[in-house]
Amino acid sequence: MATIEREHEANDEQARTEAEALDAYSRVVVDVAERLAPSVANLRVVRQSRRWSVPAGAGSAVALTPDGFLLTSAHVVSGPGRSGRAAFVDGRELKFEITGADRLSDLAVLRTEGGERLQQAELGDAEELRVGQLVVAIGNPNGFAGSVTAGVVSALGRSLPARSGSTVRYIDNVIQTDAALNPGNSGGALVDNRGRVVGINTAVAGVGLGLAVPINATTRQIIGALMRDGRVRRAYIGIAGGPRPLPPHARVKLDRAAGLEVVEVAEGSPAQRAGLRPEDLIVELAGEPVERADDVQRLMTEAAIGRPLAARVLRGERWFDLELSPVELAG
Repeated sequence: MATIEREHEANDEQARTEAEALDAYSRVVVDVAERLAPSVANLRVVRQSRRWSVPAGAGSAVALTPDGFLLTSAHVVSGPGRSGRAAFVDGRELKFEITGADRLSDLAVLRTEGGERLQQAELGDAEELRVGQLVVAIGNPNGFAGSVTAGVVSALGRSLPARSGSTVRYIDNVIQTDAALNPGNSGGALVDNRGRVVGINTAVAGVGLGLAVPINATTRQIIGALMRDGRVRRAYIGIAGGPRPLPPHARVKLDRAAGLEVVEVAEGSPAQRAGLRPEDLIVELAGEPVERADDVQRLMTEAAIGRPLAARVLRGERWFDLELSPVELAG
């Protein structure tokens, strides 16, 4: 009899623990949703023709500043003559114009008219995310305003191809999540459990597989350039590559585990002129350690155009010091 009572007590305790855990999870999601929903807009995009406005798509956007700047996905608003209206959960509907769009990062900045104060979202840092961490997606899937879904970070460090004209570039460190995303979520917020925007939802890659452009040091620079200049100028050296483990002797010498392997060198590029070859391992550029493509892309800012950059390269067993002179990336 005592054994049965102990089993009942154990079952009751387990049920209470599970209920408390569920309540804690729910409280986080509810808190994040209540905090961020007023900062997320439902976009209705139109294209101006000669005689009237033609519907050209829909999506979501996040309030960047109180004075009217919004952040969204470039593919939601890109194209000639685009503008539209941004609707908020408090009932306000504001006309917006495109300040700048950058297809190579799939980010765009909008500006609403009227000077009405917006509830600004707090930007976080995707570099702090961990696989398995709770995230919340807020947007307007299929036009249903203020929709909230929750899930976890499924993977980090994914790459997503982006195209602008003939130029193709990979967006690095893309966040993969299983939070349900649908058409209309693009441009909306991916939020951590502290209510900080860590990504801008950009693509639905399959059932249970959503992708978001990260908010990090690189994308903050892009956002700043779009707000300030309406465009992003980038340096270009002309390589494609990915991380590769360093051989043992290089690990000891550099005290780190990986470098960036050059997979392809573009014909006539600064990299080719400097003497880089496929299978070279770049371990340092401009005095900064290099372990992955993002380490190079982070340096390819406007300030690097035309400025010689020293590169430390491992080719087989031999070390080389090369100098690259980046040019401006054509749009």
